[in-house]
Amino acid sequence: MSRFHPAAGFTLVEVLVALLIMAVLSTMAWQGVDGMVRARDASQEAAERTLRLTTVMAQWEQDLASIYDNGSVPAIAFDGANLRLARSTPQGAQVVVWSLREGVWRRWASASVTRAFELQQAWLASQQLIGTEDQQVRLFDGATQWQVYFFRGNAWSNAQSSADTVTVPTAGQPAGVVARAALPTGVRLVLSFDDTRRLTRDVLLGPSS
Repeated sequence: MSRFHPAAGFTLVEVLVALLIMAVLSTMAWQGVDGMVRARDASQEAAERTLRLTTVMAQWEQDLASIYDNGSVPAIAFDGANLRLARSTPQGAQVVVWSLREGVWRRWASASVTRAFELQQAWLASQQLIGTEDQQVRLFDGATQWQVYFFRGNAWSNAQSSADTVTVPTAGQPAGVVARAALPTGVRLVLSFDDTRRLTRDVLLGPSS
């Protein structure tokens, strides 16, 4: 007499346990892949920010190296929020403003001019900027504060502190003279970021024109 043998297979409990194990392994694998993607994206973003900041600093150094000092307007001035300077260009001279507002570093540049009166008008216009002008270029996000120092008298000092004065001919009036702040020989930038990093950059000013 033959005996009945049940068909080989898995019980419902075994199937559920196998599915649970597969789900756990899949979750672990996904977390690993997700972590790799996040790390790659973070590295790429950091590289892009570094490249952008390098480009911005190159423009900063170029502006300072092209300082234009003829007495018609201050060659460079810092009021705590804006750094204004006059720089020479192939077409003449222009006024440039670097500003930090709401974590965004911006740069504004006037049109190049060839007459002292036009440069003075550009300087006055630079003092009325509100941040929405077409010439305002958004350079870098994530900066929280900045400090600027001038190298004068063989020492670094706050750019807003009083400085030695020099007497120069008044622009457009050869017989007149005016006393103004002496041009520093160097500029130090200390830029703080929202991730607690800090950048310090010293730039030697170019010869006045």
